[in-house]
Amino acid sequence: MSKQMESVKTALILGATGGIGGAVAEGLAFRGWRIRALNRNAAEAARRQPEFDWFQGDAMQAGDVLKAAEGAEVIVHAVNPPGYRNWGQVVLPMLDNTIAAAKAVGARIVLPGTVYNFGPDVFPRVTEDSPQRPKTRKGAIRVQMERRLQAAAEQGGTSVIIVRAGDFFGGLRANSWFSQAMVTPGKLIRSLTYPGKTGLGHQWAYLPDVAETMIRLIEKGDQLPSFAVYHMRGHWDGDGRQMIEAVQRVLGHNVKVRAFPWWIVPLASPFVPFMRELREMTYLWKVPLQMRNDRLVAVLGEEPHTPIDEAIRASLVSIGCLRAQAA
Repeated sequence: MSKQMESVKTALILGATGGIGGAVAEGLAFRGWRIRALNRNAAEAARRQPEFDWFQGDAMQAGDVLKAAEGAEVIVHAVNPPGYRNWGQVVLPMLDNTIAAAKAVGARIVLPGTVYNFGPDVFPRVTEDSPQRPKTRKGAIRVQMERRLQAAAEQGGTSVIIVRAGDFFGGLRANSWFSQAMVTPGKLIRSLTYPGKTGLGHQWAYLPDVAETMIRLIEKGDQLPSFAVYHMRGHWDGDGRQMIEAVQRVLGHNVKVRAFPWWIVPLASPFVPFMRELREMTYLWKVPLQMRNDRLVAVLGEEPHTPIDEAIRASLVSIGCLRAQAA
């Protein structure tokens, strides 16, 4: 093996077919990393993304994760239960498998965090160290995930990076309020559906910016604490109109804005997994939540930040709501 091959770093991506996992994998590959990815249908995944090294396996199987992690410097834990089902039974065992594999091979764990850890008692301004008293089932699981990661980092054998951001938008594979509520993928925009109230602030995060932030932190990994948590400021919509106005600027004309039909969520929840998730997160649209990025900027010097119109344009093109030639 040549010295050049020996110097190539390897990252295992769990959730490489998802939004954030795929974006981080592509960004690391562009920087010269060797990308390994675990998938329950590796042959199909390899057909779609042939530049990655795909391993057949399941994140619920400790042996599969350990085998895929051999030789990896980083494990990006961006995997979710298939169809967002069985969170309570699946999420923590998957994380435990990642922790065990990371300790065995000496890899750093990177987790895309969420705001679900926090309840309204610490709103509107949330810091990395705000008390975590969630009011939802999913939030309680997220708290347990971070506690297990912190314990693993304190015990030694692995280190951890967590990046928390606002509501994602952008990217072809991302499930988000933007792509599943505000607009309809694959259709030209004739109206917008906005979940919040006019005058109520909301924090958004452009997914490629989140991925770039995680990658830059990975590159500085040896300079970070063993358990490092960072918040992104992303795109702050101070009055609930700025995202709408950005879409209209990109389209070149105004469109009708409708209120999100919240009444349909409890009715659809038993049948539509995404609606079930929305039901738990309703409170995040009733009160403003804003995360500052002081700690992140102190480490990176700046937060990766795509201008809002550019981010919206790319997002609409990627989900088929805007013709590329018109962009």
